[in-house]
Amino acid sequence: MRLSFSGLSSLFLAFLTSTSLLGAPLAGPNVGGRWAGTLRLPSGNNLTFIINIKDNGGRRTATLDVPSQGAQSVPIDQVELRADSLLMTSTQIKASYAGRLTGDGQQIDGRWQQNGKKLPLVLQRATSTTTSGPKRPQEPAPPFPYREEQVRFTSKDPGVQLAGTLTVPAGTGPFPAVVLLSGSGAQDRDESVFGHHPFRVIADYLTRRGIAVLRFDDRGVGQSGGNSTTATAADYAKDAQGALAFLRSRPGLNPRQLGLMGHSEGGTAAITAASQAQGGPAFLVLLATPGVPGIDVLSRQAMDLARLKTQDPKVLASTEQRQRNMLTIVQQTQDNVRAQQQIIKVLTPAVALPPDMAEQIHKAAEAQAVMVTSPAFRHMLADNPQKTLPTVKCPVLALNGSKDLQVAASVNLPAIEKALKGAGNRDVTTQELPGLNHLFQTAKTGAQSEYSQIEETFSPIALQSIGDWLVQRTTKR
Repeated sequence: MRLSFSGLSSLFLAFLTSTSLLGAPLAGPNVGGRWAGTLRLPSGNNLTFIINIKDNGGRRTATLDVPSQGAQSVPIDQVELRADSLLMTSTQIKASYAGRLTGDGQQIDGRWQQNGKKLPLVLQRATSTTTSGPKRPQEPAPPFPYREEQVRFTSKDPGVQLAGTLTVPAGTGPFPAVVLLSGSGAQDRDESVFGHHPFRVIADYLTRRGIAVLRFDDRGVGQSGGNSTTATAADYAKDAQGALAFLRSRPGLNPRQLGLMGHSEGGTAAITAASQAQGGPAFLVLLATPGVPGIDVLSRQAMDLARLKTQDPKVLASTEQRQRNMLTIVQQTQDNVRAQQQIIKVLTPAVALPPDMAEQIHKAAEAQAVMVTSPAFRHMLADNPQKTLPTVKCPVLALNGSKDLQVAASVNLPAIEKALKGAGNRDVTTQELPGLNHLFQTAKTGAQSEYSQIEETFSPIALQSIGDWLVQRTTKR
């Protein structure tokens, strides 16, 4: 499902196009080098900033790294030092920093300003420990005991060319194979998030167990063509069908043992692809996939996330009512402009607020209104797995984490099992994995703020559950 980040955090993921850097003439103390600091967000989450200041032929330039978000070399256009005062501005992420250098030249005390917020940020000259990125111990490293190939194929949607990576076990085969389908939003082939590459980890694990894996950039992302801004799960289902057709044409792969594995909304696309009369998968793996109507999934998501912050029944009731009101507007109002106006009104408190706070809330409401009226969100909201799941006749494995706050296991897993078995599917396995969040990491609370802090990319228990089930289904045929 879609992740909801604070506006301040998400800006680092939205403006990473490289441009030439400008600088200011050198003057004053030496501020060149690497600086590190921790920005504490209003949500309570922390972001480590690494700022690299360089002297390029008499002019200062700088870039910003945010390791936990995978942001690297974000251009800082202006670097100006007046006496002991430093001013830096990045037009790409609409942010600025103003600080004062301490007498020993080892620290800068200042404030980071972005998206209407001013937050304290102390920068210190960086050491090797502060400049390193987040630890990701499961990240695969070469040499690999399998073949890896960069491939291109065509979606069943005419004119959409997709690019990805195919990993094939060593030997002659023929091997079973699985296509990985990412969750909502524009995702690359590794489903990269917060420095994690879960699809890369899954592909490495399964290929070592004798199963070929195809993972690919979503349409409009990376090296794939198409438009990500208008794409829905129905479009991604066509991409999945194109991936299966591509694998059937590959020598060394067993055309009767080709399946789909979808995470979250990717599972919705997998179900749609599996419901087709021809060219469907031999098996499905559904990871944190909705099993109840979209409005129920999204309403429960809002409540579970709200419970992390409060147990006040009045606040929770208000949150649920506001969420359902917003979703009902989307369902009943097809005109986006009218819908967005109504949604902003629903999300804006009917109380007097300080001007700066009122402006922040209004901007956040505007962004939310645009997001929930997008084609992808409208399709998600209208989706009803109880109508599509009964058409799936192939073997199905559905996994969910007990700490998943975006697609609740206790609601969705039973619904998936009931819909499949009720329609006569005799090979259905559902499993709730204790302690795992929506990304299948071992988590404390399941909060989104933990995703970047957890070193584990994908639970080894979940990997083994998937691998064992796939090996059993593909070796008995």
